Amino acid sequence: MDPKTDSVSSDTDAGGDGDSGAVFDQSAPDRTDQPNDTSPEAEHMDTGQLEAPTEEASRRRTAETTTDPTSLLRRSARRTERVPTAGGSTLHLLVLSSTLEDTTVVDLATRTVMRVRVPWPEGHEPDISTFDVVEVTLADDPERDDLARPEATTVADLPRHVGTLRGRHLRKLLRRLVASPDGPLLGFPGPSAPYWEFRGFRPSVAIIEPTRRPQLIRRQADGTTWVRFGWDRDDVWLPVEDRNAARALDAARRERLSGKSLATALGFEPQYLLVTVSPPRDGHCYKVCAAVLPRG
Repeated sequence: MDPKTDSVSSDTDAGGDGDSGAVFDQSAPDRTDQPNDTSPEAEHMDTGQLEAPTEEASRRRTAETTTDPTSLLRRSARRTERVPTAGGSTLHLLVLSSTLEDTTVVDLATRTVMRVRVPWPEGHEPDISTFDVVEVTLADDPERDDLARPEATTVADLPRHVGTLRGRHLRKLLRRLVASPDGPLLGFPGPSAPYWEFRGFRPSVAIIEPTRRPQLIRRQADGTTWVRFGWDRDDVWLPVEDRNAARALDAARRERLSGKSLATALGFEPQYLLVTVSPPRDGHCYKVCAAVLPRG
């Protein structure tokens, strides 16, 4: 069973909307009430006491330091903003998939799809899950020079879990990120391309909504897991790097899963596939399915 050449396209446009109907499980409190010695109020020191901040200053500081994903999404819907790229910048990210090599996320402040390199300790598997919201700080040298993965950046330390995104707002966010079929998947035909052909001008991530329900398949020859799905008029095959998908086949004791059997094994109805360009392997980058995602 060999992977087949597809003719799919990618569009990682991360536009926003003003909906605010999300539900969050917050696992850490906001840090908006901590003192800030570098704030303008610190200039009014008198006999060891700080002058009470004005209402306007309090609102401004809260907006800048909040870790509430709801607030970040509302702010992104009201204004256009770019992802900070300077070393030391703090980002709040929605996790789509995570492996030792690569973590694919959405920046909540800008609704931009990114890929972050996390310095997981040796022997430490990623402990963040799909739709977790995490806080990260960019490394002093973010290493934004990967031509095959222009969205990639490096973080200084392990992500800090601050919540989990669920509900209507998550569903609308995912819907806005879905790629449209107007060209080859991820900008190049076939299952792979030499690393030297990449120029950093095309995306390395796409959220795909299959036009035909996906099937999970275990290849007998090498034990790898593949997903087969319809995309427009094409029959697409991709290797799967989603650990949960591989475990679903193991748990079901099956070599092929689709329809209700697949939904039962996964624990949800698969709605989207997260497709990415892999890091270089023997000089080539491959299209892979990084995650099988529910509707939200």
